[in-house]
Amino acid sequence: MEEEYDHFGEKAFRNMSVPPWTKQITIRALVTSFVLSIIFSFIVCKIIFTTGIVPSFNIAAGFMGFVAIKSYTKLLNKCGLLQQPFTRQENTVIQTCVIASSGIAFNSGIGSHLLAMSQIVASQVNGGNTPINMKNFSLGWVIVFLFVVSFVGLFSSVPLRKLMILKYNLTYPSGTATAILMNSLHTPKGAKLANAGEGCGFSSFPTFGLQALQQKFYFDFSCTYIGVGMISSKMVNISLLLGSIISWGALWPWIEQKKGIWYSQDLPHSSLYGMQGYRIFVAIAMMLGDGLYHCISMLLQVVYNLRLQHLNKQDSSSSINPKGDDPISTMDYDNQRRIEYFLKDQIPTWVACTGYIALAIISIFTVSHIFPQLKWYHILVAYLIAPVIAFCNAYGCGLTDWSLASNYGKIAIILFSSWVGLTNGGIVAGLASCGVMLSIISTASDLMQDFKTGYLTLTSPRSMFLSQALGTAMGCIISPMIFWAFIKVYPIGDPEGSYPAPYAQVYRGIALLGANGFSFLPKHCLELAIISFFSAVVIDIIRDILMHCETKYRLYRFVPNPMCLAIPFYIGGNFAIDMCIGNLIVYLWEKKNKIQARDYAPAVASGLICGDSLWSIPAAGLSLKKITPPICMKFLSASMNSKVDNFLSGGNS
Repeated sequence: MEEEYDHFGEKAFRNMSVPPWTKQITIRALVTSFVLSIIFSFIVCKIIFTTGIVPSFNIAAGFMGFVAIKSYTKLLNKCGLLQQPFTRQENTVIQTCVIASSGIAFNSGIGSHLLAMSQIVASQVNGGNTPINMKNFSLGWVIVFLFVVSFVGLFSSVPLRKLMILKYNLTYPSGTATAILMNSLHTPKGAKLANAGEGCGFSSFPTFGLQALQQKFYFDFSCTYIGVGMISSKMVNISLLLGSIISWGALWPWIEQKKGIWYSQDLPHSSLYGMQGYRIFVAIAMMLGDGLYHCISMLLQVVYNLRLQHLNKQDSSSSINPKGDDPISTMDYDNQRRIEYFLKDQIPTWVACTGYIALAIISIFTVSHIFPQLKWYHILVAYLIAPVIAFCNAYGCGLTDWSLASNYGKIAIILFSSWVGLTNGGIVAGLASCGVMLSIISTASDLMQDFKTGYLTLTSPRSMFLSQALGTAMGCIISPMIFWAFIKVYPIGDPEGSYPAPYAQVYRGIALLGANGFSFLPKHCLELAIISFFSAVVIDIIRDILMHCETKYRLYRFVPNPMCLAIPFYIGGNFAIDMCIGNLIVYLWEKKNKIQARDYAPAVASGLICGDSLWSIPAAGLSLKKITPPICMKFLSASMNSKVDNFLSGGNS
């Protein structure tokens, strides 16, 4: 393992010069980034409109960027027109730009807090459906809102760069894994892997369903979620499946038997006063329990680690090297070279602070104009506390690779919606404040991941920051345009449709809970929500205890993730089965050839995800023309199949 890592370390690039930051961002890199940004934004939008579980696409974006540019440069090289070789720094710029752009599709809230403001979602929640608590989608205000809030987070992250990566030496697992991929792809072994990976490219397969429509627990065999399952960890997939079985297999059928006792039989399926209320708020309670536990745990861990490092620094300062040797000279070759280039093109702290203050001022007046329910002092408070939370989230992400930005966003919804009040538009105010906070907190952790990748690939911090800014600008336009295309073709937000956008109702429910309290919940819903909340906390405590106590058997690996348990409570379990199938494929592959599975599984997963999502583009065009597939395969239950056969044979039923 050590020899393999050295093969992908800096010694493998000893004879290669590092281009200056102005040549790391090229025209071909920007064009490739723009095309891949559209593809990955489609992928993210499709996922958030169906399940909301978006895995890390850092490795997939880096690999697809390598394949695209490598194919292009190979063609130019054969024609004798290649003027600039393709470097890992240029590859890193592409990956950073694509992830920044597609990340806007998720962090912007077009499938969650922004969509939750719409009249479509408000009509399903049955609470606070007044004009002041609704705001429908429009390309104009959404693009302006994204531009004024998305760039603030970039400047809040810059001062943390040296602190997180050099001083605290945080790992940022996704950023490190992406860097190792970049370094390996640009070696002879990596080139062979990529050439082999080109064959597993974009493909889309038909969907087969074995559906139990009333319980939302069925086989779908979606290539997107099979690919996502191949990327996600085993416990994430198992937790999703377990949550599906608990909710749709046991809990919801039991509550449905209480119809007419706990809630009225005359209520529509989407009413929060009935079955929908149990589904949404039991899921919300488990998410909040898991989120609050991790937030508090992470804050305590940050304080403890900072205190420990401060004590270690004091101890080391009491034993200064009398010879005054330069510590960098005693480092290994890799670290010495990486630190040299990481510090070479620094971004001054005063530039970051000035940019944050200037953009925050612009954002305060613009956002308060777009959302009159959110006053300027509300936004000012958000911008004052957001950098502190962003630091904690970026620090925790560096330790665990787990960003809690969405959990902080949910807490912001409750705080600001209760502050404004239901009659003053507290629902819209809470949802808008979530967008302001989320853009800063999530960007801080995302950019730190990218800076870690740049540190390990000798990519200039300036080119990383600029590519992040360009990707953000692309995403602020691409994501709303894709959402606009989706809503023109599909009924986004319809619980019975293909794209229910489940988190939209969840986020509006959280805002309604903060603005209105618990009085509107159906009978025993609050008790079930409290049980769900503390169940998540207990599960997290058990996992942490086992993690610190176990040394041999590592039983904590078998403790489910409460957040993943909660997601199927509302949206069903079909995608969980697909993801488990993807994880099973990787498991069997590893049993047969572990090295091959490690090298090729991400490439196969990328091909499945990109291929299936690429088909959504022509499928949307066909839907606009009312063109349906000539053949459709569907599996029915035995009773339904008998009715169909009877109907086709000329029967009466």
